[in-house]
Amino acid sequence: MEETENRFVALEMKVSYLEDFLSQLQESCVEQGKIIEKLQTENKLMAQKIREMSDTLEGDIPNRKPPHY
Repeated sequence: MEETENRFVALEMKVSYLEDFLSQLQESCVEQGKIIEKLQTENKLMAQKIREMSDTLEGDIPNRKPPHY
């Protein structure tokens, strides 16, 4: 009887540790999701700026053959 009770206590402790670990893992995933969203937004803004700069610079480049032709 005491052995069974000890086993239940051990199982309850393991479940408690697993619940805590799962909670920490979930918090970490939510945090990483927020970071990923922020990085995606920054990436889109940077890509847009690069396109704008490229379009602006293309207007300054004359459309002619390079000197080696």
